[in-house]
Amino acid sequence: MPQQQIDVNQLNQAKASVTLTQTLLSQAIEKSSSDPTLAGEAIKQAANEIAQAQTAVSQVQSALIVQKSE
Repeated sequence: MPQQQIDVNQLNQAKASVTLTQTLLSQAIEKSSSDPTLAGEAIKQAANEIAQAQTAVSQVQSALIVQKSE
């Protein structure tokens, strides 16, 4: 049985989410004093991006576990 490859698209999506998270957290830090509302929104969006990255990584990891068991 041929081995399936890792879903690189999902890993690239996770990587993009992490990169965006870094940018959002930098913005939150920069705006923390001058615009707490904007900083809070950046933090919320960063948390969402982290969740998306975790989901993508978990899906790839689950697929690998399934492949090993086959």
